[in-house]
Amino acid sequence: MVIKDHVKQRQIRILTDTSVSPRSGNVDSFRYPVDEAFSVKATSLTLSQSPEVYLRSTNGEIDCTVRTHRTIEPGIGEYSMDFSAPVKLYWKFAGNPTISKGMDSIQVSFTEETTVQFGVRSYHKKPAGTITTTDDPEDIITAVNALSSSLKTTSCERSYPTLRGYPPRIKLGESVDLPAGIEPKNTGIDIVIPPDFSYIYGVSTLAFYLGAKIVVGDNPRITTGSFEYDLSRGDWFEDEVAEVLKQTLFLDCIVRTEGIYQVDSYERSQVEADLPFDVAEMYDRPLPAQLESYLRIDFDTIEPYLPRWPLTAHLPSEPTSIEAIPHIVNELGVVREPRANSTSISRNVETVKSEGVRSTARSDSSSKVSMSVVEPIRLGESIEHAWFADGIPLGASKASVESFENQLRNVERNESIDITVVCNDPEMLDEQMSLDGVYGDREDQPYSVDSYFGVSKDQLQYLLTEDGCDFLHYIGHATPTGLRCPDGELDVRRLDSVSVDVFLLNACRSFEQAEALVELGSFGGVATLGDVVNTHAIDIGQAIAHLLNLGFPLRATVELVHQYTQMGSQYLIVGDGSLDIVQPETGAPMVCHIDSTAVDDEYEIVLDLFPTKKFQLGSSVTPDLDFIDQHFIHPGGLPPFRIKQQQLNDYLTWSMYPFELEGRLHWNNTLGTVNLSE
Repeated sequence: MVIKDHVKQRQIRILTDTSVSPRSGNVDSFRYPVDEAFSVKATSLTLSQSPEVYLRSTNGEIDCTVRTHRTIEPGIGEYSMDFSAPVKLYWKFAGNPTISKGMDSIQVSFTEETTVQFGVRSYHKKPAGTITTTDDPEDIITAVNALSSSLKTTSCERSYPTLRGYPPRIKLGESVDLPAGIEPKNTGIDIVIPPDFSYIYGVSTLAFYLGAKIVVGDNPRITTGSFEYDLSRGDWFEDEVAEVLKQTLFLDCIVRTEGIYQVDSYERSQVEADLPFDVAEMYDRPLPAQLESYLRIDFDTIEPYLPRWPLTAHLPSEPTSIEAIPHIVNELGVVREPRANSTSISRNVETVKSEGVRSTARSDSSSKVSMSVVEPIRLGESIEHAWFADGIPLGASKASVESFENQLRNVERNESIDITVVCNDPEMLDEQMSLDGVYGDREDQPYSVDSYFGVSKDQLQYLLTEDGCDFLHYIGHATPTGLRCPDGELDVRRLDSVSVDVFLLNACRSFEQAEALVELGSFGGVATLGDVVNTHAIDIGQAIAHLLNLGFPLRATVELVHQYTQMGSQYLIVGDGSLDIVQPETGAPMVCHIDSTAVDDEYEIVLDLFPTKKFQLGSSVTPDLDFIDQHFIHPGGLPPFRIKQQQLNDYLTWSMYPFELEGRLHWNNTLGTVNLSE
């Protein structure tokens, strides 16, 4: 049995001991919202993956996470199971189950044929409607206040991403219009700011998360009636706002462990002794009282344990920027003024001799070319820094509203994940050939991979506009004026539209053509600023292919390319950095960092987990290691663990994610023993 999410191209396989005939069920019979409900009768069901799973009994005696390498026999009773699979999955049944969780599967068996009710929900989120506003600051405040209408709760459980809906879109118009059903939350919290765009945009994410009302006034501050908090303490207004946002979400993640999922939280174990309140008592307090207690804590107390923030948006303080706000808020992005230094860089590369062989760049231009760029003053705060302002950024992605709006098109996706590889230079065939063993090596995913060589302008135009694909991997030459073909250049900017969702333009100076792809319909991709040496470009192309094939999003992929490849800094994201092309094999994508020095047959490892559209900020994760029972706030680096060599070998044998050893990234996408001494 296969459950598919056609919009997100996600699926989960479930094996049964006999053929089954699903019967339609009642979606309202489940505790949590579901899109579809059905039931089957079976004696055994096996998931072909091993996601996190939570088990509850209706009598309240069992309320726990099912750990990897464990078998549970809870006895006869009524139970529910909550799976964080590629689609959200809920089971309900009455019987005598045996539950076994391995590294790559979960089996539930019964002593006799049992009816199991299924509830299924897609992780796909889309805006509930579109708000119209004028360019007047006070009208824009009205629109921003309405974004909180998408919160599914105002309790601390809104720190779970599944309980934060996608905020309504906002567009500029002649008057203010809030569609029916879009009503701001009323939590009793006000944020007072001057009617200036920099202040409005700067507090938009915080106001959304708190369900707060933005009101016009002097002296930026938060008020709750009985409490007031100054927001003008830092050098920049955004600094204080960002700290409040991070502190509030983090402490909500601590307090929520007394609610729906009462898990053993690592972060709670580290900070609870320093909190001036009782966590259990705080769970039942109203949001304004919670916020007042949270903000009496020194930020330095919790800062070492904060999750790594996925997004900082550098957004111009002008009316048109309002259309980007809902998409930034959806990721709880920090919003900052686009402060930067202007400079220029060379787009040429000096090739060097290596072992007697001169490397060649993927550009045949010998003329010196420079490019004007901007260097954002504030970097390093988040995994991705998205530059929405004019100019080409260094160390950040080039973002645009179009990349988000293109994803909201109501287009039925194909059954398979369609990947197109184009190589337009015979000297670069090594890269194309190396991809044969990368794309499509996932047995759990339906792939369709088409490779082309020596594509003409007309054929490339057809591939971009008519044929369509989920991902384009272009290998060859590019200039600001076109992609090189045997019969000349195809300038993407001259096309009417494109049907390529995500792309990698692995060619010199491909930024301008990448920007045109997004303007004409693509969601986003990876491009280059200047020349890239062919040998390094092959390595980078392979690395990007490996990471995307494992479910890493663009923002994580480009960060790792910057860290572990030569010339990786020439590559940047154009569009939405949260994009991926395939679901992760299991859990959140990660890199295992291994200290190569063994002490008493033990290694120290650090797991670095990255966010995806499913595992967003505020998710709870637990690595599949026998000795780890605690849950961690996602994303970010987990604390160091010491692990026996055999345990590490076993873990790496079953994990498909890459590991880092002595400064090098190793691909671990084939099952087998890993030799750490190599």
